[in-house]
Amino acid sequence: MKVWKCKKCGYLYDPRIGDSSTGIPKNTPFENIPSDWRCPRCDAKKDKFEAIEVEG
Repeated sequence: MKVWKCKKCGYLYDPRIGDSSTGIPKNTPFENIPSDWRCPRCDAKKDKFEAIEVEG
């Protein structure tokens, strides 16, 4: 399974959780998040995230 990590602050976007603070519902793949979405912690652009493989 993949989660997406912000290279600037370390915030993890987990598709199973989504991002309620910006209106991204649970089970939303990172690829389906709007291109203007920003990290809710540090305001980094979406292109500053990298995919991380995790177990689970």
